Amino acid sequence: MEISFPERALLIRRAAVRLCLTLGWAPLHEVPLPNGRRADILALRADGGFACIEVKSGPRDFLTDNKWPDYREFSDALFFAVDSDFPRELLPAETGLIVAEGLDASLLREAPAHALPSGRRRALTQRFALLAAARLTAAEDPVSWAAVRTAFRVE
Repeated sequence: MEISFPERALLIRRAAVRLCLTLGWAPLHEVPLPNGRRADILALRADGGFACIEVKSGPRDFLTDNKWPDYREFSDALFFAVDSDFPRELLPAETGLIVAEGLDASLLREAPAHALPSGRRRALTQRFALLAAARLTAAEDPVSWAAVRTAFRVE
């Protein structure tokens, strides 16, 4: 049975998040960034740096989405996460590579470092913490989550 692209993307994201946790990274998914983009996964790494992980469900998803360079300005390292069927030669060599296989994922290529300026890192860390706290609070108080979502949109 063939799975849909949204289902495939969800499976890849779950495997990538599990890998992040195994590596000691703190992952959040669907993180709105100040430039209007939304990171599929933004992970705070043990060294205090940010890894942005762009999930691609297939070649068409990658080839029709040319906005991935916009994530560099809000991460120290940029990765693509794909499944084992994805033709890896399509992916740029200047990014890291995570390959999902079922519920597991492997880090096959580390991303080249491009350090964030300290001011941007501080602002991104605050945004990350606020979003994580708001999502936890939303489980108990959905009204507060609506207010935070509005605040993220107007920045």
